[in-house]
Amino acid sequence: MVKSVKELQVEDLLNAGLTVTEANELYRVLRDILSQCPSDTDNHRSLIWRHLVTRKLLKPSFPHSLHHLLYHSVYHSQHTSLPLYWFPSLDTSKRTNLGRFMETHAPQLLGPSYKDPISSYRLFHNFSVQHPQLYWSLLLKELSVSFVEPPKSILDTSDPSRHGGTWLPGSVLNIADCCLQPSSHPYKPDDSIAIVWRDEGFDDSEVNRITLKQLRQQVMLMVAKAIDGTFSKGDAIAIDMQMTANAVIIYLAIVLAGCAVVSIADSFAPKEIATRLRVSKAKGIFTQDFIARGGRKFPLYSRVIEAAECKVIVLPVAGDDVGVQLREQDLSWKGFISSANQTQNSRSDYYSPSYQSVDSVTNILFSSGTTGDPKAIPWTQLAPIRSAADGWAAIDVQAGDVYCWPTNLGWVMGPTVLYHCFLLGATLALYHGSPQGRNFGKFVQDAGVTILGTVPSLVKTWKNTKCMEGLDWTKIKTFCSTGETSNVDDDLWLSSKAYYSPIVELCGGTELASSYIAGSPLQPQAFGAFSTASMTTGFVIFDENGVPYPDDVACVGEVGLFPLSLGASDRILNADHEKVYFKGMPIYKGKVLRRHGDIIRRTVDGYIVVQGRADDTMNLGGIKTSSVEIERVCDGADECILETAAVGVATTNRGPEQLVVFVVLKKGYNSTAETLKMKFTKAIQSNLNPLFKVTLVKIVPEFPRTSSNKILRRVLRDQMKHELSVQSRL
Repeated sequence: MVKSVKELQVEDLLNAGLTVTEANELYRVLRDILSQCPSDTDNHRSLIWRHLVTRKLLKPSFPHSLHHLLYHSVYHSQHTSLPLYWFPSLDTSKRTNLGRFMETHAPQLLGPSYKDPISSYRLFHNFSVQHPQLYWSLLLKELSVSFVEPPKSILDTSDPSRHGGTWLPGSVLNIADCCLQPSSHPYKPDDSIAIVWRDEGFDDSEVNRITLKQLRQQVMLMVAKAIDGTFSKGDAIAIDMQMTANAVIIYLAIVLAGCAVVSIADSFAPKEIATRLRVSKAKGIFTQDFIARGGRKFPLYSRVIEAAECKVIVLPVAGDDVGVQLREQDLSWKGFISSANQTQNSRSDYYSPSYQSVDSVTNILFSSGTTGDPKAIPWTQLAPIRSAADGWAAIDVQAGDVYCWPTNLGWVMGPTVLYHCFLLGATLALYHGSPQGRNFGKFVQDAGVTILGTVPSLVKTWKNTKCMEGLDWTKIKTFCSTGETSNVDDDLWLSSKAYYSPIVELCGGTELASSYIAGSPLQPQAFGAFSTASMTTGFVIFDENGVPYPDDVACVGEVGLFPLSLGASDRILNADHEKVYFKGMPIYKGKVLRRHGDIIRRTVDGYIVVQGRADDTMNLGGIKTSSVEIERVCDGADECILETAAVGVATTNRGPEQLVVFVVLKKGYNSTAETLKMKFTKAIQSNLNPLFKVTLVKIVPEFPRTSSNKILRRVLRDQMKHELSVQSRL
């Protein structure tokens, strides 16, 4: 039973792992804080926690059990509003990108109603939704984006068939060239560090560095010239590699040369690679001979040639020479680069980028694809602009930041992080190896990372293995998280490693080139929750009949996005874009809403919690709930649980859905399905609804997942339907 913070004694702090000296000192300060916050209200509980974190009383070196004890004891009786763990100060808010922007422009745009970046944030956000043309006209000056031909306008809505409008019509640029050129605002001089990296296995060596000037020379004079000599403008060229410095150089060079990158994750099997090459009509592919990860080498070139008939350019995972025999039509990296020296004007120190319309395709990305072919979503040059704008506003990426997010160019976060850094003047930090162990954490420390992106499953691994103990992550000003639903205790562990720096939650999609909901450096944050829609983004939550709930009402329902969104997709290469994103959606204020598919909950205090996908909901005894909501409760029901997956299964006689919970146990732990069934039912009835009960628990070694690591609850549901059907016939 968790005690309230007022009931804690020195003995409790000792039991949580503090020394006698530490426990006595913290207890003394805690009693002093409690004397200033005597009331047992949500506001006073937040104030107690705010004192603890802003005064840096909870050190990263303290055991996690101590952080867990204090967080849960402070918020012991919090029921109405979400527990808050991070709070912006007025002084720091004015030094953020968006806060500074508001201080400059909001007095004129909002008039006397503007007060300061914190208290006027929602007002300014609403302004950006209602006046996106004005917002974007000002914001474009904050990004490292230069046009060869400027746009005729910000937004043209004259074509009724284009739900999302036509953005920056008439403009011409090359977004990779924007990444590579120095600028004064944001401050991005030629000698600034563009990329820092380290190879796995060299973890005690200095980090490698490359300046912006050196990056530009390598992209332009080596790779882009070689691409010109091998491919034609407009060709689709795939990248299937680890996200290394060379992979980033290749990405930028493909775009600079007027071609389109085809994003393929290095984890894919030959069949998945072949599908993406076929759908994109790729003319070539860059890959590696092997993947180096966790001290081992895994074949990659062999997987690629099983899938690819087109030309393959192969980089060595180590050294200068590839470690495999190449097909006759393929090229080694060394051979490919040398071809640049044989082209016309190869000795020139200048390369002329391919400048194209803003709506030209620069990248073809793919959705996860749980059935059939994955959706091929083209990114135009608008997508990087939107992506960078979100990084600027929500994550507060600034010139001089060192930004690390272990990902891959095959996933949307790969290009996203690349553009966040190079359009905003930050340094991209890359670890060429596995992010799951201590060596990655040491790289974060040694590189001086200030922004660290994660996915929740990775944080869970770090916490459970205790592999990051003793490392110094206190330079991190911001964490980011996306891709999965966050776990509160895992996020508590992560945030505590940097004196409770905020974790900016991001939820969006490849087709949006951005998040549609996010955290904000101008608002207090709650673990696992989103505090705002992204700038210029509007949405409604609607019920089963397509009727929107009022904006200020706590509710649960499917989200519908306002259609006008710079950078959002207007086509799919292998599907009907209109059918996928707009057909059957409600009309709101004269415009058809854009489908996203999330079920979200708006709390009484205006925060957003993602409840799962529209197809991951279930009806238990006439009450609609989501898999994610049930899983949150079940995950904390017993210490043996690594993760759970909840599905509703209809019975053969069309009775009410039965709740089935699949469980993966932590390594070294044991339990029985019947024991867990009782614990789950008790936890669900106490925390969600007393009418809910668990019908069946199944302990499994692992969950089926998409290639982007999302749980395939549909597969689990179908499996249970089959089992129940067989049982009914016996």
